[in-house]
Amino acid sequence: MAFRVHIEREECISCAACWSDCPEVFEEGDDGLSSIVEQYRVGDDLAEGRVPDDLEDCVTSAADGCPVEVIEVEEE
Repeated sequence: MAFRVHIEREECISCAACWSDCPEVFEEGDDGLSSIVEQYRVGDDLAEGRVPDDLEDCVTSAADGCPVEVIEVEEE
């Protein structure tokens, strides 16, 4: 099973919470906003990812820790 992760990048405040909590999936993009690491991106979309289920806790923790709630996590 995998999870779909989406970041509303235009609402990101660059607080670093997600890439600090879960650097396996999130990183600071060249524009300073949160991005999905290349390994898990869907195509070249910095905001869309497919993440394996063994990273569920990491991704969920990052989403829960986002102060502006711009990270969505859904089971596929």
